[in-house]
Amino acid sequence: MSYVGPDFDPSQPRRRRPRALTVAAAALVPGALLGWVVYEAMGGPGDGRGSGTAAVAPSSAPSSTEPTTSSTNDDKPPGPTPTADGSLKGKVVVIDPGHNPNNFQHTSEINRKVNIGTNWKECDTTGTSTNDGYTEAEFTLDVAHRMRTLLEKQGATVKFTQDGDRPWGPCVDERAEIGNKAHADAVVSVHADGAGDGQRGFHVILPGEVDAGAANTGPIVAPSRDLGERVAGSFLRVTGSAPSNYLGDGTGLVTRKDLGGLNLSTVPKVFIECGNMRDTKDAAQLTSDAWRQKAAQGISEGIVSFLRG
Repeated sequence: MSYVGPDFDPSQPRRRRPRALTVAAAALVPGALLGWVVYEAMGGPGDGRGSGTAAVAPSSAPSSTEPTTSSTNDDKPPGPTPTADGSLKGKVVVIDPGHNPNNFQHTSEINRKVNIGTNWKECDTTGTSTNDGYTEAEFTLDVAHRMRTLLEKQGATVKFTQDGDRPWGPCVDERAEIGNKAHADAVVSVHADGAGDGQRGFHVILPGEVDAGAANTGPIVAPSRDLGERVAGSFLRVTGSAPSNYLGDGTGLVTRKDLGGLNLSTVPKVFIECGNMRDTKDAAQLTSDAWRQKAAQGISEGIVSFLRG
């Protein structure tokens, strides 16, 4: 994801954690992240941040590439999928696949400023990519399609903000508006980060308290945190990926007030950065079909947990 902001502050990395504790922490869902924090205090990985993204043209995804070094094993099943019992009938989920594969061809349109309540920001960005050219926009659409399949099996009505079916965008304010107009019960914006090599892991971005202009997040802060904690816990458990070692102090949760997609939302909404496309180990996961299925399942199970209460 190429939205950088004031919440991204660097700090020093700590030594690498033993993998066995990933499994132990993941058992506590949605309290998995609390367990991870306790482990962090005992010497797990810490923060270290370098932000940055690249505006690149899309290329074909190396979808057959399996991770050779990762924190998960693609030969193992991702865990139980919720029974397709239709229990989410009547629930509306909006999936917001970050960016658009065609944005790089419409730089003037996506660079147009829109009001996000607190200030003005670019309509959208191109997103980032792996070093081999697999774009964030390709990744987010792939995971979004997998999520839709899983959630519709549960009976949910699933809507997209974009499906690569428009020349560019939508702008961040329109992305929020789509969820609002759908009266969505939950909205998740899917992304992948573009930090420096060695900065690994996922994090979920929660809306902060904002009351300025058209933005008033007060009513959605608490339910969005609930949604975000459940998504983060399920994502950790299903994928085996660790929370970010460069943001969130090992919790996998980051609060921001500078994202229009969150500021302008009137329904529970979070972003998830599924990994860092610029790190070679994370990139091996992000370009793996099997891992992307796990990512979709982890996010979807968090949504299902939230909607079932």
